[in-house]
Amino acid sequence: MDAQTGLPAVPDESAVAALMNIEGGGSSTSRELLSCQTESATPICTNAKQALESLQGYRRALATGAESLGFRAVGIGTAPVVPEHPATVADTPRYRDMAARAAGIVDDQYVNGLHVHVEVPDRAAGVRVLNSLRPWLPLFTAIGGNSPMWRGRDSGFASWRTIHYRRWSVQGIPPCFAGINDYDLRLKRMLATDVVLDCGHIAWAARLSDTYPTIEVRASDTQLEAKDSVLIALLIRAVVGAELEDPAQPDGVADPEMLDIALWKAARDGLGGELIDPGDGESRPAEEIVGVLMARIEPVLSRHGDLSFVERGLAGLFENGTGAQRLRRVHADVGMPGLLDYAASALLL
Repeated sequence: MDAQTGLPAVPDESAVAALMNIEGGGSSTSRELLSCQTESATPICTNAKQALESLQGYRRALATGAESLGFRAVGIGTAPVVPEHPATVADTPRYRDMAARAAGIVDDQYVNGLHVHVEVPDRAAGVRVLNSLRPWLPLFTAIGGNSPMWRGRDSGFASWRTIHYRRWSVQGIPPCFAGINDYDLRLKRMLATDVVLDCGHIAWAARLSDTYPTIEVRASDTQLEAKDSVLIALLIRAVVGAELEDPAQPDGVADPEMLDIALWKAARDGLGGELIDPGDGESRPAEEIVGVLMARIEPVLSRHGDLSFVERGLAGLFENGTGAQRLRRVHADVGMPGLLDYAASALLL
């Protein structure tokens, strides 16, 4: 964000080069769609301590580098205030092509997501896990809701990013696949159109990575604090592990229309209301749905040594609020300038 106006920054090429050279925690940095965004990727992590140290190291380096350029780095799922003119697109061939194909969407695509990669044995196993993950994706949206503000006011959604993102051609909960051949065939058909530019445009909330031997879960907003990103990553890894070991056979809510409703409801209510039970499709308090998840994945969390970290993290979210709930409280107390101060300080935690 611009340190003076609070609007998304428009760095010149020398500033972009400086931001791309920021190093910290072993993470790499790359350009994203808009010039006000950076994308960081941790190294492969095997435990919570390693992931937390990597994220904290990078975020602190980013904060320092951004400040030296007259910017403030924040981890929020949407830019809380945006200009009236179209966003400045990063000057790369792919992003220029995206802007040409979908100008009205790119013009205000000030959204930032958290992507979690979990290794799977092979792509066929990945498709089986992807099918089983579908009912849980709304819960990760609720836990990771961190984008309540849009155009200077409350959007009414814990994750406005999720709603805003629905404008793209391929998004939401992925369909159920008969197997890897079905998955590959359907991707091939989509890529043959003039709508889906490349595999990166397959914007489901979870998908097989086209680059790594992983499932990539994209259901959560970027997080205010590093520890919340790690919490979400540990939960996702545990669900993937549980589904690899003992695939569940959910019904009811697995209907695509109900999953779409569940995702929309999770984006609106976050952990502050009811969510749709992935087993029977009934609405229940969010804390109950989290309890259902924990019963499913506790053995995997224990085996990885993650249980205490996850229990503390979830307790903290219910006691202190998700990112969306914290941002709303700060905005109510001190307004938009105070919200940006808070978000910038949270990046250092």
